[in-house]
Amino acid sequence: MPFNGEKQCVGEDQPSNSDSSRFSESMASLSDYECSRQSFTSDSSSKSSSPASTSPPRVVTFDEVMAAARNLSNMTLAHEIAVNENFQLKQEALPENSLAGRVKHIVHQAFWDVLASELNADPPEFEHAIKLFEEIREILLSFLTPGGNRLRNQICEVLDTDLIRQQAEHSAVDIQGLANYVISTMGKLCAPVRDNDIRELKATGNIVEVLRQIFHVLDLMKMDMANFTIMSLRPHLQRQLVEYERTKFQEILEETPRKAKVIGAS
Repeated sequence: MPFNGEKQCVGEDQPSNSDSSRFSESMASLSDYECSRQSFTSDSSSKSSSPASTSPPRVVTFDEVMAAARNLSNMTLAHEIAVNENFQLKQEALPENSLAGRVKHIVHQAFWDVLASELNADPPEFEHAIKLFEEIREILLSFLTPGGNRLRNQICEVLDTDLIRQQAEHSAVDIQGLANYVISTMGKLCAPVRDNDIRELKATGNIVEVLRQIFHVLDLMKMDMANFTIMSLRPHLQRQLVEYERTKFQEILEETPRKAKVIGAS
């Protein structure tokens, strides 16, 4: 009897023909659903990996950013020169009590002390002094206009470092005479505002101090030349300012697009 009961139980659990048909349909529907879901997942994955419809940010290098900053700085400087009649460059001196000021003083003093010891040695050592005259020659030449060939040739002839070295080898170099020529030439090239500085140079007896002050006055003369150039350019900048600023502003826009990612930016 238990056997018959078990058979009956099994018979009750077995699906009928109609139940089997519905089960098969359900499985088929489930299979279709799974295929559809896999297809959707695959489509979504491919869509997410494809490029977005909007343009991605353009990568901007550090050099491009700096170029744009220089353009902005140049445009600002040009505007200031054009509209400010009193604009001029000035030599900034480091505060003496600052760390940078003290370091600069110590380094410069050490250099001139070494030069003094070399010139006072027996026999004198002229190599550093010759290098200074070579640098002075290049600065003097930078002040000349394209038509100043006569003075250019004279400067190159007198401050011929190869010749000076040959003279030094035979202890025939005249450092004070070379310094006097430099001071005289500076007097021809400097602005009237530097005449008093030239007179003080001529009155200085110590050759090391003379060379030191020559470089100081040359720095002032370079600043004078820069301000003279600014004054000469001002009328031209005033006429061209609007077009210049428009052009520079367009360059800035092109070099710094609105959607940009800077390489190396945190």
